[in-house]
Amino acid sequence: MLISPAVFAAIAVLAVGILIFWSNPTRGVNRIVFSCSVHIALWLYALNLAISSEASTGLFWLRWTVAIAALIPLHLWLVKEFVAENAQKLRDIHVKKAVIWASLTIALAAICFTDYFIPSTSTPARRLYGTGYYIYIISSLGLYVALAVDSLRRIKTLTGGRRLALQVWLGGGCGAAGSILLLMAINAATHRYIKLQPFVVLVYYAATAFAITTHRIFDARQILLLAIEKLVLIVTVAFAAYGLDLGFSGTIPQPLGLVVTTALSLWLAVSLNGWLNRVFRFYPEATAARQAAFAVARKETRVEDLEKAFSDILKGWGQTEHALIVSVGKGVLRGDLIEIAEDSPVLEALRQLRWATPERLMRERSSPERHALAAFLEQNQLGALAIAEGPTLTALVGVGTMASRRPFTYPQITQLIELSSIIESALERAHFSVKAQHAEQLATVGLLGASLAHEIRNPLVTIKTFVQLLPQHYHDPVFRDKFFNLIGGEVTRIDRLTEQLLDLASPRAYSAELIELHPVLRTSLELVAAKASDKQIGFLTEFEASPDRVVTDASAAKQVLINLCFNAIQAVEKQDGDRWVKVATRNLPSAIEVLVEDSGPGISDEIRPRLFQPFQSTKSSGFGLGLAICRDILAGLDATITVDPTVAGRGASFRVVFPCPA
Repeated sequence: MLISPAVFAAIAVLAVGILIFWSNPTRGVNRIVFSCSVHIALWLYALNLAISSEASTGLFWLRWTVAIAALIPLHLWLVKEFVAENAQKLRDIHVKKAVIWASLTIALAAICFTDYFIPSTSTPARRLYGTGYYIYIISSLGLYVALAVDSLRRIKTLTGGRRLALQVWLGGGCGAAGSILLLMAINAATHRYIKLQPFVVLVYYAATAFAITTHRIFDARQILLLAIEKLVLIVTVAFAAYGLDLGFSGTIPQPLGLVVTTALSLWLAVSLNGWLNRVFRFYPEATAARQAAFAVARKETRVEDLEKAFSDILKGWGQTEHALIVSVGKGVLRGDLIEIAEDSPVLEALRQLRWATPERLMRERSSPERHALAAFLEQNQLGALAIAEGPTLTALVGVGTMASRRPFTYPQITQLIELSSIIESALERAHFSVKAQHAEQLATVGLLGASLAHEIRNPLVTIKTFVQLLPQHYHDPVFRDKFFNLIGGEVTRIDRLTEQLLDLASPRAYSAELIELHPVLRTSLELVAAKASDKQIGFLTEFEASPDRVVTDASAAKQVLINLCFNAIQAVEKQDGDRWVKVATRNLPSAIEVLVEDSGPGISDEIRPRLFQPFQSTKSSGFGLGLAICRDILAGLDATITVDPTVAGRGASFRVVFPCPA
């Protein structure tokens, strides 16, 4: 024997209620929705008995069916109160209002057992409905209208998830009740369609209960527009395919006509889908934010600049006043530092959930970790938070509550997850670049060690010699003047050399400013000239640019030039014959070019396309990070670095172009 639709609907509604209660038993809304599910399941089972029973008992179960249904408005009102008041127990509900609703619904239920509702003379062959039947329908409809009006009034005072849940409950609950009452009225006139009630209840109730309890919140307007778009797409393509099939049926063979019809229909579907997406403009702010995030990831290389730019993008995307980006245990929220330990309950809960909103944490089963996460969201006034984990970096990306006070919907959460992935990748690259740059700087300092020791030893020997001669020539004024002048100059020289060495060894944030380029280049070359002299390599300079003012960072220019010069020295030192390294400058339109070339073997065509990528090196030592770091440093200062094409008999030629002031 097949199960009846009413029994199937009763089982389904009861299962939905059990799942809702199980998902978060401590939440008041979940408990009252579960009791409402039991109530509606009981009504559906009574309806099944009324439909399937014999005439002698059918009227008895029909009265019980409508009597049970009379109490449903009371249950829906309780759900509305639990949502609106965020209540957890029945004692939190307004007692006076509850008594009024209970009295009205019980009175309606009592009418069902009188002859005013259905006369005792009514038979299946000749159904009779008394005045009480229509009073029941009109009164029930009035209760649902009152429930709808009260819900609309309460909606205006709510924000966030509770506002959205009450909207869904109002539309779904009142819509289902209205449909059932309409079917009852039609059944009184036609004695048909009563069997449709279980299906109406099942569809409305399951969708509504899921919507107010699930952690995924959807925008009803967006879903409606999406449904309209897909309906237009399906209908249009179907009619087009039908017309094409009719047109080709008498002109070309059927197999060929099928292929052509399918191809044209697919082309129309793709084209029309793109046009409809532009017309309906689904999530235009998400597309703009994604494009802006990619642009920032390509342009910026410093962690601080990336965090600031991404924060501005998140604020615009989320229509909020603040955003949060936390990475590697350090984050910035409106200028305040936030420290999150690796083993903190906030991070543990977020790793389990992948994303969180206050509405999700309120609806799902609670735990100490999720409670801590909810407190973190409330403390930082966040409306949504997502986590993105890479091989070496974990990033938390959050946005504040929207200006409209609406909760973030699930499509918006997926957009935030995508943005957080882009942000994590860019920050991971920036952190790695900083570490690699520091490592390259330390390697450069190591190469400078011997040369600087020689350069520092010369003035120290001079100072030592004069100090030894001082007792014998102390009374000679010429000697004293020469001694004091020499001591001051040599100490200043040592101080300048050590200062330059420390400047190279410590990573820093570069910022562009107007400087004179040639003095910076000359002080940089002092650090490598001794290295070239020790290797018996000629060091040539041709500073022809005039004026030589550029907009860049002096330390950045120094770092790049020293790296290129050391690369050139290492390329030339194993060569025979004429060995030299040359640094030259010249003016370009709105820029100054610095050329670093050598007499070495040049750069092979195989490695040229990957020359500025990390870990690309032709040397037996080193990591191959120098040129990649130079490119990143210059990119952050709107400067460029290129290498000339290989020419037989010539070494490598690198060109660095610095922007000039207008």
